[in-house]
Amino acid sequence: MGIEVRMAIQKDFHDVHSLIMEFATFIKTPEKVTTTPEQMIEDSNIFNCIVAETSDNHIVGFATYFFSYYSWTGKAIYLDDLYIKRENRGKGIGNMLFEKVRMIGKEENCYKMRWQVSNWNENAQEFYKRKGASIYNVEINCDLIIQ
Repeated sequence: MGIEVRMAIQKDFHDVHSLIMEFATFIKTPEKVTTTPEQMIEDSNIFNCIVAETSDNHIVGFATYFFSYYSWTGKAIYLDDLYIKRENRGKGIGNMLFEKVRMIGKEENCYKMRWQVSNWNENAQEFYKRKGASIYNVEINCDLIIQ
């Protein structure tokens, strides 16, 4: 089975949203997902998503990202989510998605790539360490709903 990694288009957003819900269930927080495919379409000017699609046109993984600016280091690309359907793991798809986001960051002259990983997700931590990432246990996430 061949895999193509490409930019998501609007017709993909329903499949991407289904994978987001699957991912949220995997990390045991489905109640926190408030986005909809319609919102992704509305926000398509800032919704950056790549998908992994099989040769028979099934989306089996995705990565979302955005650009940010850190006062200490400058421009960065932030990998928001990376998820592969369970039955498609171990086939190099996560690597393909990760490398595509890294390449986009390099093309956009980003100094670094940043993301979060759950402290209980040892498989993901090992994946990122193999990529050369440093994993710090220093910061605590903060969220404030502003609407």
